[in-house]
Amino acid sequence: MRLGIRIFLVYFFFVGLAGYFLLYTVREEIRPGVRQSTEETLVDTANLLAEILEADVKAGTLQQSRLNEVLKAYGQREPNADIWGLQKNQVNHRIYVTDAQGIVLLDSAGQAVGQDYSRWNDVYLTLRGQYGARSTRSDPADPESSVMHVGAPIMDGERIIGEVTVAKPNRSLQPYIDRSEHRLMAFGLGLMVLGLLVGAALSWWLTRSLRKLTHYAQAVSLGERAALPAYSGGELALLATAVAHMRSQLEGKDYVERYVHTLTHELKSPLAAIRGAAELLQGPMPAEQQQRFVANIDRESARLQQLIERLLNLAMVEQRQGLEEQVDVPVEALVRQLLHTQMTRIESLSVRFETALPPGLTLLGEPFLLRQALNNLLDNALDFSPAGGVLRLSLDGQQLVLFNQAEAIPEYALARLSERFYSLPRPGTGRKSTGLGLNFVEEVMQLHGGRLHIGNVDGGVEVRLWFPWTRIST
Repeated sequence: MRLGIRIFLVYFFFVGLAGYFLLYTVREEIRPGVRQSTEETLVDTANLLAEILEADVKAGTLQQSRLNEVLKAYGQREPNADIWGLQKNQVNHRIYVTDAQGIVLLDSAGQAVGQDYSRWNDVYLTLRGQYGARSTRSDPADPESSVMHVGAPIMDGERIIGEVTVAKPNRSLQPYIDRSEHRLMAFGLGLMVLGLLVGAALSWWLTRSLRKLTHYAQAVSLGERAALPAYSGGELALLATAVAHMRSQLEGKDYVERYVHTLTHELKSPLAAIRGAAELLQGPMPAEQQQRFVANIDRESARLQQLIERLLNLAMVEQRQGLEEQVDVPVEALVRQLLHTQMTRIESLSVRFETALPPGLTLLGEPFLLRQALNNLLDNALDFSPAGGVLRLSLDGQQLVLFNQAEAIPEYALARLSERFYSLPRPGTGRKSTGLGLNFVEEVMQLHGGRLHIGNVDGGVEVRLWFPWTRIST
């Protein structure tokens, strides 16, 4: 299972568990909270009525008072109130009054007058100077039919002469409880979904950051160029820095070992030739033969110098992970510099150099590397161009194209032309080059994010330099 999925599942488990317990706890507190609030209102109402009823109960005129009519009219009222989006169209209080013995004197429901209510807790406790309240089901089989009763004493000085009870069915509170629970559930589920989305985003970000570092490590292990992932800070930045440092240490060691081995192998042949010629020159020989051996020493020394210079240039670009600068390089000025450098060879071979480039063409890149790469291509093309041949530099879309009139490259060699130290014999001399020029060009193109392609076309060979960006502009 992927790390990102594991992180998300763990986050999902803890967020879901915490959300469930929170919603469950709050939901369980809604019902008693609403009822406690209602009970507090009933206490206030009962005590207010106790003060209003005191005079009539004390004088024994309660039956002759207008309270019966008032309570009857009260029970018929239609408030038409909109409370939190819920319509209240009837009143739900029941009010009854008892004397000091618990006998009902007045009942807004008109059903208990004359009955003995002294056994009910609201009456029993209130008449004894305690807080009297009870919750009783009107239908014993229906738990939702419970009714809250709250009593308040009717006082004559310090003496309790009766009590008044205000009752309210819990069923009337249920719509508000249900609405609160629904809103809470919707809000809680929304928060849980938001939390899970945040968790998914966090998991994606973390795994994406780790994946970038993994791809970097894989590219390094395959010997490919790769830019070190950029992190703003924290453990990932430290890990990336440590991986980059390890890469530089390992690559440096392997690179030195590989180059020492390669250099030793490539230097054997010219050194052997120089040493053999030097040993022969120590003895007497005709001047003409002596001159030939001196020329051999000079030629092999030049070959050594060229090999070392090209190896150093190649080592420089191979160790690069990116360009040191990116500027607009005018192609026309660059071509003039290259032609000036190669003019002696061009004139000696009577090669005709043609350009078919739009005026003002520029390449975005590092000037030194582009100049070296194009110079290597031009040098290689001149090696294979016949006397009186044609070289042509043109632009094809985002590709610089160098054509040189020459014999076709053998099919077996096409795929190996940019390999290090691989070279074909030159037509004029039969000798091979260092085999580093095209490899250098390929490395430079990779640094610029481009590609090198060499192929046979009608009448010669074509080298294409493809640049991925659109900054080749006129």
